[in-house]
Amino acid sequence: SNLNINDVLGNYSLTLIDALDTLAVMGNSSEFQKAVKLVIDTVSFDKDSTVQVFEATIRVLGSLLSAHIIITDTKQPFGDMTIKDYDNELLHMAHDLAVRLLPAFENTKTGIPYPRVNLKKGVPPDSNNETCTAGAGSLLVEFGILSRLLGDSTFEWVARRAVKALWSLRSNNTGLLGNVVNIQTGHWVGKQSGLGAGSDSFYEYLLKSYILFGEKEDLEMFNDAYRNIQNHLRRGREACNEGEGDPPLYVNVNMFTGQLMNTWIDSLQAFFPGLQVLIGDVEDAICLHAFYYAIWKRYGALPERYNWQLQAPDVPFYPLRPELVESTYLLYQATKNPFYLHVGMDILQSLEKYTKAKCGYATLHHVVDKTKEDRMESFFLSETCKYLYLLFDEENPLHKSGNKYMFTTEGHIVSVDERFRNSLWQDILPGEEDGAEKIKPNELKAVNFSSNCNRVPDERRYLLPLKSNYMRQIDRMVGLI
Repeated sequence: SNLNINDVLGNYSLTLIDALDTLAVMGNSSEFQKAVKLVIDTVSFDKDSTVQVFEATIRVLGSLLSAHIIITDTKQPFGDMTIKDYDNELLHMAHDLAVRLLPAFENTKTGIPYPRVNLKKGVPPDSNNETCTAGAGSLLVEFGILSRLLGDSTFEWVARRAVKALWSLRSNNTGLLGNVVNIQTGHWVGKQSGLGAGSDSFYEYLLKSYILFGEKEDLEMFNDAYRNIQNHLRRGREACNEGEGDPPLYVNVNMFTGQLMNTWIDSLQAFFPGLQVLIGDVEDAICLHAFYYAIWKRYGALPERYNWQLQAPDVPFYPLRPELVESTYLLYQATKNPFYLHVGMDILQSLEKYTKAKCGYATLHHVVDKTKEDRMESFFLSETCKYLYLLFDEENPLHKSGNKYMFTTEGHIVSVDERFRNSLWQDILPGEEDGAEKIKPNELKAVNFSSNCNRVPDERRYLLPLKSNYMRQIDRMVGLI
């Protein structure tokens, strides 16, 4: 029940594994090779350890697959990351872990997986039948990559079945999904629809699965979801950078009625501007990002939950989360506006000032008094540091190599590659006709948003991305001025 300390550690060298591709992105081949050998030689998943299926998938499975793809890339864009006598060990480890996670998908009447599984014994007998939408519906990228690398449809099939099951439970009235569901009955236990904890990566992976695998239905689901989010969750003026009214904000509503449920947003929502960049809704992304940055400026960190009506944190800790940095990086890539370098520097200086500890960087227990906890989450190295590094490293091979890369929800890099766009199996997935139509990458079109990339003219790249009166409005809204 403790939001801040949960069963994600798994007793399997989580931080070491989660940081593998960060070492590669930073061009540190000797440390990368050392770390990979350490993982191969010392890590085993044959443990009597109960883990969250979602966290094990995005942090461990995703990183093993990313490192495997980096090692076996014939072009080696990051420098020589090859491992002498490498025999696909990381891929075999990923396969072993995924097989241990599969019992979570068995004995559920809906096909939505159990949230936790014991790596040795399967689903614990006293297991909870309730899971969150993000946890159950954000497994498709990693499971899909594994399936396509192995030529075994099992993993993608169970992950896709879970996504479709959740999608089928959306409200007939609003098209929205809740945040907690019973995996046996399909009944919504948590009726809150929002963009933060419990929901965030579900939407992210609808789009990213499409980008990676080219399955048309993933894009259709994403477009539908995005339209409903804009219709029911977005408050404030229609355009980000013109007109009267409050700054745009995405709120938490009842999934069936669209009525406001509370007046807080959480730090995980700060990923959403980055997702908007990926679909070309750059103007809206600029506005939403400015709101989170204003909160950061006020506290030197993002509280886990911030009450925009009370202008105060509801849940005051900051576990070194990456979402604001991620959106900053993607907005800089899209606009090349130096403002985002300034934001990155601000975040970097805050982290150095408030979170640095003797052996790493510490979770802030309270963003106001800056007390620390003896804990550094693995995503600090896999995401927060990586996105900050890439923001300032214009010449990084990731930007220059000609390869296209996508980041998983845990910040692991995956090359957008033809081999992931071709299924090796025919009768693959539930509800798919033969030869299901695929869309080519350049046909990606999102629907029902107010703007696109082409609306950021050159002369605006060197001004503030948001007009100064709107910036001041947001600063007032969070109590900065």
